[in-house]
Amino acid sequence: MKNAPDSTPMVIHVGREELVIRRRYEVASIANDALVALWFVTGSIMFFSEEWTTAGTWCFLIGSIELLIRPAIRLSRHLHLQRVHSRTLWSRSPAAPPTDGSQDY
Repeated sequence: MKNAPDSTPMVIHVGREELVIRRRYEVASIANDALVALWFVTGSIMFFSEEWTTAGTWCFLIGSIELLIRPAIRLSRHLHLQRVHSRTLWSRSPAAPPTDGSQDY
């Protein structure tokens, strides 16, 4: 969908540079996956020392909670596409699924 808000780039200015984020849901999913990996790697390293076991357990718990965020991102994307779809394409039924489902992140 060319006019979908998700396809409108988000521009963040960092000094004289610009960071252009085009596919927000994909970027959110990738960032979430990176955080999950960091929590689990950090927790695993902490388990090598008995002094850090409790902190490592907390890292695993936080990583597990992050795993719950991924389906929430996917669901948000699908619901967002459905709202955009029902507003912009009156020729199809609003209850019809979005045509763009090939990129579930």
